[in-house]
Amino acid sequence: MTSYFNEMYQDGAVRAPYARLEDWMRTMPAEFRQMKQAEAEALFRRIGITFAVYGEGGDPDRLIPFDMFPRVFTATEWGKLERGIKQRARALNAFLVDVYGRGEIVRAGRIPARLVYQNEAYEKAVVGFVPPKGVYSHIVGIDLVRTGAEDFFVLEDNCRTPSGVSYMLENREIMMRMFPDLFRENRIQPVDSYSDRLRRTLASVAPAKCRGEPTVVLLTPGHFNSAYYEHSFLADLMGVELVEGQDLFVEGEYCWMRTTEGPKRVDVIYRRIDDAFLDPLCFNPSSMLGVPGLMDVYRSGGVSICSAPGAGVADDKAVYTYVPEMVRFYLGEEPLLQNVPTWQCAKADDLKYVLDKMEELVVKEVHGSGGYGMLVGPKSSKAEVEAFRHKVMEDPDNYIAQPTLALSTTPTFVQEGIAPRHVDLRPYCLVGESIDLVPGGLTRVALKEGSLVVNSSQGGGVKDTWVLAE
Repeated sequence: MTSYFNEMYQDGAVRAPYARLEDWMRTMPAEFRQMKQAEAEALFRRIGITFAVYGEGGDPDRLIPFDMFPRVFTATEWGKLERGIKQRARALNAFLVDVYGRGEIVRAGRIPARLVYQNEAYEKAVVGFVPPKGVYSHIVGIDLVRTGAEDFFVLEDNCRTPSGVSYMLENREIMMRMFPDLFRENRIQPVDSYSDRLRRTLASVAPAKCRGEPTVVLLTPGHFNSAYYEHSFLADLMGVELVEGQDLFVEGEYCWMRTTEGPKRVDVIYRRIDDAFLDPLCFNPSSMLGVPGLMDVYRSGGVSICSAPGAGVADDKAVYTYVPEMVRFYLGEEPLLQNVPTWQCAKADDLKYVLDKMEELVVKEVHGSGGYGMLVGPKSSKAEVEAFRHKVMEDPDNYIAQPTLALSTTPTFVQEGIAPRHVDLRPYCLVGESIDLVPGGLTRVALKEGSLVVNSSQGGGVKDTWVLAE
C-alpha cells in the first residue's frame, strides 16, 4: 500500500508549521465548523467567485469548494521553493528568447528541433523579435507537488495566462474575516501585495516608444469566459481598465483605447486571451475577440503584450522534460527543483513502456489542461485504460506519461470531520525588470477520498496557503 507524506503529522507528532493549528482543529465544535463553512460559501457566492464547467448540463457556473483548513509552510521551506521557482522562470524566459532567435539550444543538440519548431504553440509571427527586457512569460504559474519533508517536484509549467490567483487572494481575505484570532496568533506573511507587484511588473516592460507613465489595460474575451471574474477582479485591484477587443483599435504606430473623453494610447496589454484570437490579421482570421493590426504595432515597439505571443511553446508537456537542461544550458546552474520522471510517447522505447504499464501511470495530452485529456491509470477501469491506450497508439506524439506520484496530504474538513486529502501548489512568479514572488500561492485539494486530481473542473477545491514569517 502506498504511503503518503502527511504535512501536519510525522511519526505521530505534529510538525512545527502546524503546531498552533492542532488546538484550533481539535476544539472546534462540529456545529461551529458547519456554520463557518456555510458562511464561507455565502461569501464566495456574494463576491461572485465561480468557475465554468461546460458540457455537463445544469448551471455551468459552479461555486469552487473552499476548505477552511489552511496549508502551512515555514519560512525556510518557502525560501527553498522561491529560489527554485525564480531559477526556473529565468530559464524558461531565456529559452523563449533563444528559440525565437538563434536557437542555440537546438543547435547544441540539447532539445530536438521538431519539439520546438513543429510545435503548434510556436508562433512564427514573432521570430526574430525580442520583447522589452527580454521577457516572454511575465506571469509564470509553476505547479508543484510534494512527496516528502524535503521533496518537491514540478508537475508542469504555465507560461501563457495561468489562472487562479484570484482564489489565492480571496481565500486569504475570507480566512482573515472568519478567523481573525488565527492571524493574531500566527505570524503569516501577507499576499495582498500581489496586485501592486503585478502592476509594477507590467509597467516595467513598457515598450520603447512609451513616454511617461505607461497606460496598462487587461484584455478579456468577455463575460462568457470561465475566468471572467478573475479578469475583472485583477483589473479592479490594479486600478486599470478592463477591455475587450472592440474597445481597442490600431492607428498609426500605436494601439488606442476608446474612452468617453476620446482615444487614449495603450502601452501595455495584460492579455487573458489565447494567441490565436489576438489579431485576426495575423492569427485566426475569424476572431472577433482581438484587435486587427495589433501584432504590427507590437513588433514595431508600440505596445507590449503580456505574456508575449508564442510563450506557450515553453509550457508544452513534451518540452517540459527539457527544462532542467535549460537551467544548465542558459544559467550554468543545477536545477533546484526537480521534474517528475516523464516518458515521451513520441519515442519508440518510451511508447512501448507506456503501453505496457498504462494502468500504473498518469498519461496526459501534451497540450491538455484542467484535468481533461488525461488518464490516472491506478484509478481507472480496465475499459477506460484500454480506450486511452487506443488514443495513444493513434497519435503517440500527442502524449506523455508520468509515474503516479504519492502526493502529500493535508488535513481537510470533510462531511465526517477531518481527513487527509491530496494537494498541489501553484505559486505565481512575476517576471519583468526583476523577478518577484508573493509568499504563498494557490493550494488545490482533491476533495474526493483517494483522488489525486485537484482541478476544480474535476471536483477539486482550494485552501488558503500560509507562509510563516521567520
